[in-house]
Amino acid sequence: MAPTLGLTMKTPHKGAGLFQVWGSATMRYGACLAAIAASIVLGGAGAASAADVLAGVYAHDLGPASRENGEDILVGWRSDQLGWLKILGRPSAYVTAAANTDVSTDWLVTGVAWKFKVYDKIYVRPNFGIGYTTGKASRPSVTQPGLTPAQVASRLHLYETRISFGTHWQFNPGLSAGYQINDRLAAELSYEHLSNGQILHQGDNEGLDDVGVRLVYAY
Repeated sequence: MAPTLGLTMKTPHKGAGLFQVWGSATMRYGACLAAIAASIVLGGAGAASAADVLAGVYAHDLGPASRENGEDILVGWRSDQLGWLKILGRPSAYVTAAANTDVSTDWLVTGVAWKFKVYDKIYVRPNFGIGYTTGKASRPSVTQPGLTPAQVASRLHLYETRISFGTHWQFNPGLSAGYQINDRLAAELSYEHLSNGQILHQGDNEGLDDVGVRLVYAY
């Protein structure tokens, strides 16, 4: 069984995050894999013989601009390896949800993940999914003609404190490194990224980088 980041204006960034280098091709293929996972999770196809539940705490918005504060509380579910997807390396399907303690940037994603043993009880697990965030899809312009000083100040504050995702729909590449404590319990150091990849939306793509720790319980 596999148990399965003043009002001084900052420079905007597009697609910030460790996974930007994957490029558009990776995003496109990952979206297909995520669609497979969604059909498994939501449609009940290929029921697994075992599964994991996980919970953790993440530092929120660690990208270059680092606009948003708070921590993300994450919970999730992950299936056993899907033997019938041998051609894709027998990934696991997953669903995770995160709620922020300070701003309304919450998210729900589904996708697929692979486990690779590194040494003894140590493993790594890359993942790729797709999902929805309640964060800001856009921010109002600060330079719009006719704004009052109060409106300008309000919009500057929004610029400084909220991510512009471009769209609510986001890709979810990620990577975790885990340690198998015993047969049922594992601990993981995890990186999660949200990005539209300039595929789900053309324009703003500031993205989200979270890094945290989580416990995984196999049942």
